[in-house]
Amino acid sequence: MPLPPPNIKRKHVHTRTITCKGFERTDGSWEVEGWITDVKTYGVNSSERIHVPAGEPMHGMGMRLTVDDNLQVSDVIAIQDYSPYRICHTITPNFRKLIGLSLKKGFRKSVRKLLGGTKGCVHLVDILGPMATTLFQSQTKQRSKQFEKARSLGEQLKPPVLNTCHAWSSNSSVVKKSFPDFYTGK
Repeated sequence: MPLPPPNIKRKHVHTRTITCKGFERTDGSWEVEGWITDVKTYGVNSSERIHVPAGEPMHGMGMRLTVDDNLQVSDVIAIQDYSPYRICHTITPNFRKLIGLSLKKGFRKSVRKLLGGTKGCVHLVDILGPMATTLFQSQTKQRSKQFEKARSLGEQLKPPVLNTCHAWSSNSSVVKKSFPDFYTGK
């Protein structure tokens, strides 16, 4: 369903596209690839910038994270095919600092500490959030199997999705039907 039409005239000036893909590897690890593309509807040029014609990518940058089942980063590759300044691509090796981090709680704070401001590229940092959630979504089937196996063995585990959003609120009809032991509604 599209958004409702705007109630005021406007002019399209910029499009940002972020694409993330999650992969299960044959060695038991996981990968997520993220790509960010920015396109302006007008050309950009100055003495310090590379000339970017209207409709051409100003930013075209990507990253691949490899993680284990516990979401700990074991490898990182960052590239920049398109960037507005000649110097931009020289920062990509800094993203190897992500190796050893966990994508679990505190990941974004750690990223800001390691790669925020002049220590990184704001556009590559921007795609890390969607990449982390894409990886989490990629592991859903595996986590569900592990959860159900533990429950079948009598473990009383809290569902990992409980209270993570409106639908999985402990007082929602979804929880009432799926996990009645954890339902807190009336």
